[in-house]
Amino acid sequence: MEVEIALGRAEAHFGVIPPKAAEQIAEARAEKINIEALTKGTLHSGFPIIALVEELRKQVGSEAAPFVHWGATTQDIMDTACILQLRSATELFKTRLTEIVRDLSVLAGRHRNLVLAGRTHGQQALPITFGIKIAAWLTPILRHLQRLDEILPRLLVVQFGGAAGTLAALGAKGLAVMQALADELRLGVPLMPWHAQRDSLVEFAGWLSLVTGSLGKMAQDIILLAQTEVGEVGESAEQGRGGSSTMPQKSNPITSELIVAAARTNAALLSALHNAQIQEQERATHGWQMEWLTLPQMMLLTSGALKHARFLASYLQADGKTMRANIARGNDLILAEGGIYARPGDAEGESGRIGQESLRRGAE
Repeated sequence: MEVEIALGRAEAHFGVIPPKAAEQIAEARAEKINIEALTKGTLHSGFPIIALVEELRKQVGSEAAPFVHWGATTQDIMDTACILQLRSATELFKTRLTEIVRDLSVLAGRHRNLVLAGRTHGQQALPITFGIKIAAWLTPILRHLQRLDEILPRLLVVQFGGAAGTLAALGAKGLAVMQALADELRLGVPLMPWHAQRDSLVEFAGWLSLVTGSLGKMAQDIILLAQTEVGEVGESAEQGRGGSSTMPQKSNPITSELIVAAARTNAALLSALHNAQIQEQERATHGWQMEWLTLPQMMLLTSGALKHARFLASYLQADGKTMRANIARGNDLILAEGGIYARPGDAEGESGRIGQESLRRGAE
């Protein structure tokens, strides 16, 4: 309805429809829409816009009714409405990502000197600090915020092309109306209508998958660090969180599990959107519907992952004693790099001495 009202105002500005008609269209109210009629109409035509236009025409009266939806096609209204929804969602995503950055920054600072085993190929490698590990979770999120700023100018654009993308019903005023419609909705203007050009939506879906993938990496690390035999972190200090109905000793990393599930599901859904990008001619048959099935799910999964990641960033517990005990359990071979790579004749140097001593103690 917001798009239909904005369209009326834009067209009235250039004399395409009477100003009085635009005023009457702007007085339409969503609460007056007959939802049952809208549902039946959607089932009948496959889209909600025909029924919506009929409902709007009932509200605006006989004089303005013919000018509702003038020169537009169903996809113009639905795509533009979708973009308005995405704008609202991206504002929320940006806020949540910024909160996670802040909380992880605090956590990294708190543990900047807490030593634990860095692990490669699932094995202890070299000592690192827990602060560095947290910084590795944080850094991709900063890039995702930058990516979002780069994507939004391409994503947040109006869709307006009429039946076949030519705006023929508006004559010479089509491009001017498109600009005015974009201005009304505070959206950008594309180079041309993008009915069958879905790359910006797919690019945004890729961003969603990148975000959940990075959060999933953090969650996967926490799952591994929280294993009973490792025991270096806990998702929170809350008693009974992640408990089992049959095993009282369990404290399952349930929050991290949900994030990983969201990340893997988003990665799978992204492939469907890449397939939906292959659309026929000027307006497609089924690719649009594939977007309806996948993009909303990806948005919800990303929102949930962000919520759970914020919890982890706020409440994650680190056990420094266990971290040090795990390093010592390997007989300090984790310090052997200096001995392995010492230059000939450098065995008496500091790095060589530490490395050789570590190897000796390990052999003993």
